[in-house]
Amino acid sequence: MVDVDGTKLGTMPIDVALRRATEQGLDLVEVAPNARPPVCKILDYGRHKYELKKKQSEQRKNQTQQELKEVKLRPKTDDHDYDFKLKHVRRFLEANDKVKVTIMFRGREVIHKDIAVNRLKAIAKDVEDLGKVEAMPRMEARAMHMILAPNKGKSDRPKAEKSSPKPAPAADLGAVSPADAAPPAEAAPAPEAASPAVAASPAEAAPPQAAPAPSPEAGSDAAPAEENS
Repeated sequence: MVDVDGTKLGTMPIDVALRRATEQGLDLVEVAPNARPPVCKILDYGRHKYELKKKQSEQRKNQTQQELKEVKLRPKTDDHDYDFKLKHVRRFLEANDKVKVTIMFRGREVIHKDIAVNRLKAIAKDVEDLGKVEAMPRMEARAMHMILAPNKGKSDRPKAEKSSPKPAPAADLGAVSPADAAPPAEAAPAPEAASPAVAASPAEAAPPQAAPAPSPEAGSDAAPAEENS
C-alpha cells in the first residue's frame, strides 16, 4: 500500500485500504498487479488518466514517422532524367524516409534485366553517403525494384570540410583613413598685390557725394538761381 504522497504504508487488508482512500476523497488504484503482493496506491484516478494520456501524446509527437517514397525510371532513361530522379532519391533520404526505386519494362525491354540491375547499382552507389540498400533488386511482374534506407544517425553522413580562414587582404594591413586617401585640395591662389601705378587712391576710389542743398538763410541771390534752374 502506497499513500498519496508516496509513503509506503505496508501490507493491509483491502477493506482497510479502501477506507483510507475514501477518507481522503481519493481512489485506490492497483499500479502493479503482477507483484506479490499487488501494489496499490491512493490517488486521483481522473487526474492519473489525464497525465498518462498527455504523456503518451508527447511521446507520439516526438516520434519521427518514416514513410516509403517511390521513384520510377525506365531502362532507357537518359542522363538528364537520371540526374533529376537521383535528386529526388537524395532528398527523400535526407528527410529520413525510405525510397523504393522501381524500373519499369515495356514490351521486349524485359529481356534486358542486366541493364536495370546496373542502373539500380549505380543509384545505390551515388547515394551511399546518405543511405544503404535494404532490399536488393528483384523482379515483380514487369518491374524491378530496390529499397534504400537512410543511414542511422548523423555520424554516418560525411561532414563538410571546414574551409580554412581566408587571409586578410593586403589593403587591410596597411589601410589608410578616408581623409588620408583623399587627394589634397588645391590651395586657393593668393590675390595678386596691386601695383602702385594701378592702385587707386582712397580719394579716387570713394564714390562722389551729392552737393548739399542751399539753406534758406543763404540770401536773396540764391532764390533767383533756384528759379532759373
